[in-house]
Amino acid sequence: MMSTIDISIESLLWGLLLMAIPFYFLWKYRTGLVSSAVTGLARMVIQLFLVGLYLKYLFLWDNPILNVLWVVIMVFVATETALTRTKFKRSVMMIPILVGFATGALLVGFYFLGIVLRLDNVFSVQYFIPIMGILMGNMLGANVIALNTFYSHLRRENTFYYYMLGNGATVSEALSPFIKQALVRAFSPVIANMAVMGLVALPGTMIGQILGGSTPDVAIKYQMMIIVITISSSMVSIAVTLNMIKRVAFDAAGRIKNVSKESSREKR
Repeated sequence: MMSTIDISIESLLWGLLLMAIPFYFLWKYRTGLVSSAVTGLARMVIQLFLVGLYLKYLFLWDNPILNVLWVVIMVFVATETALTRTKFKRSVMMIPILVGFATGALLVGFYFLGIVLRLDNVFSVQYFIPIMGILMGNMLGANVIALNTFYSHLRRENTFYYYMLGNGATVSEALSPFIKQALVRAFSPVIANMAVMGLVALPGTMIGQILGGSTPDVAIKYQMMIIVITISSSMVSIAVTLNMIKRVAFDAAGRIKNVSKESSREKR
């Protein structure tokens, strides 16, 4: 197998020039997104270079403590990002979301590393950091969609929720339709993409492995498992988060507490 072709800084700059195409159309149609797109590109380049520099030494040292510390940082950053995108109060929702992320990543991640790959050292930086990173990124997107859907539908249809409670339903039973809506919204696109994977497009992980020198059959098996573990970890994290939310976002009588920053501003 041939080794991966490196991309020089000069070639990278030529590649980045392709962004002129979306920038032009965003400007031509006055979308108002040019400034944010340029800022986003600049932040991406700087952040990835800094992360690449850090990971270079992380891979060089391959220290289990440092590897775990990096994953802990990822969990906190993902939690903070989820709180920002869902506009929930940090004081109420931070712990449920954080525990959900940590549980999903560690439970599914260690299962994959220890049982599927059967690594002697599950904290090996070559596998531990990339797998946890993939899980965290997918859990973040799924959680944001699920939590936004769950709470927005609950606020909009709170009459139905209280009707269920008034007719003898438990909080869990009354929340069941809203959890269903959240799961459908979060996982429908994932399931649809999974059904056509390999036919409509070759997934990024598989392409990356082939470019990195892996044989197609190895890349395919890894891609299958990546899809399975990302969906599984996302489901675990959402289930844990929603279960904990039932304890902090509702009072003893089942009444909905104010957990949204937007709700607080509306009352003012």
